[in-house]
Amino acid sequence: MKQTSRLLALLATSLWIATMANAETVKINGTGISVEANSAPVHAPLNPQAVALLPKNLNLAVPGKFTVAVAALNSPPLTLFSDDNKTLLGSEVDIARLVADSLGLRLNVVPTSWEDWPLGVSSGKYDAAITNVTVTKARKEKFDFATYRRDSLGFYVKSDSSITKISQAEDIAGLRIIVGSGTNQEAILLAWDEQNQKKGLKPFIPNYVKDDAAQTLALQSGRADAYFGPNVIGAWKAALTGRTKRVGTVDGGWPKAAHIAVTLKKDSGLVTAVNAALNGVIKGGEYDKVLNRWGEGVERLDHSEINPPGLGD
Repeated sequence: MKQTSRLLALLATSLWIATMANAETVKINGTGISVEANSAPVHAPLNPQAVALLPKNLNLAVPGKFTVAVAALNSPPLTLFSDDNKTLLGSEVDIARLVADSLGLRLNVVPTSWEDWPLGVSSGKYDAAITNVTVTKARKEKFDFATYRRDSLGFYVKSDSSITKISQAEDIAGLRIIVGSGTNQEAILLAWDEQNQKKGLKPFIPNYVKDDAAQTLALQSGRADAYFGPNVIGAWKAALTGRTKRVGTVDGGWPKAAHIAVTLKKDSGLVTAVNAALNGVIKGGEYDKVLNRWGEGVERLDHSEINPPGLGD
């Protein structure tokens, strides 16, 4: 048993190393992506209209800086580490920089975990979280949101899996699915599972694996049947390794569309300024430059909204 565990661990490590070694170039959604080229920052001009909307009693986590919590896991194209294993790159960091530039603030990116950002934003440890957070009815009770990207979720399985389609509740019955705890994708699966059990179908089994290498191991070793998460992350892995395939997509606000948003402390007064900053870079073209260079143009928004309907509304 121990020997098997060691072999599986070596498999996960080798897969992860191979993935990151080839991460310099990949093509997703018809876009060729160069991590090396994308390490050069995209900047935005100062937006006087957005600056004027900053609250007069603004109390930043670090004076003069826009402190943003960004998930530290290697989840390209949203986030990934540079060659120095310290500097975070990816579309989330790029969006944070555009907002900071627009507001005349220096960007202070803080790598953190998904579990940490809610308390960090609520307590003022972070001014914002830009970590693929979807607008939901429950989250709007505690946070303010300024949207910047459509939320598209994808189901991915091993490339040789017999599973060909996951697009509705019945399709997940009896499956072991890798999903993040406390995410909107988990909420969708739980809602589907409730429907299934009322029909007498087998429950699905959630697999709460956090580490990317462990997720790869669980899927490739057969301990999980599918991965359910941000579609752009799944698309990146599938294109990079050829070991997985997409078998379905779902809107993040199922059964409606939902959007990813900059997440801010409720009633802090920052959301109107951030919303104006986002609309400024959408109009100016810097926003499209960021999304397109990471293969996320298919998830672009025409404009940013404050606290729109989300999952559960």
